[in-house]
Amino acid sequence: MKRIHVKIFGKVQGVGFRFSTKMMAKTLGIKGWIRNCEDGSVEAVFEGKESSVEKILEWCKRGPPLARVDGVEVKEEKYEGEFRNFEIRF
Repeated sequence: MKRIHVKIFGKVQGVGFRFSTKMMAKTLGIKGWIRNCEDGSVEAVFEGKESSVEKILEWCKRGPPLARVDGVEVKEEKYEGEFRNFEIRF
């Protein structure tokens, strides 16, 4: 099992990034959260099977059709298993 904390930069707010990521997380069995940041980026924590976490990370590097991803910061963290689902935080 794996956990990563990511911050995604570019045109990632107002383009359905959080909703699309939630749908992708559900498909992959990923738990965690995603939220908009005041600086215009999007921040998320993903927990799940290593292969699923790698797939959602690759997806985040592209994002939904209207997004433009300029960069992704990734920090691997200790797996906690603390989440029961994947949620959009406000």
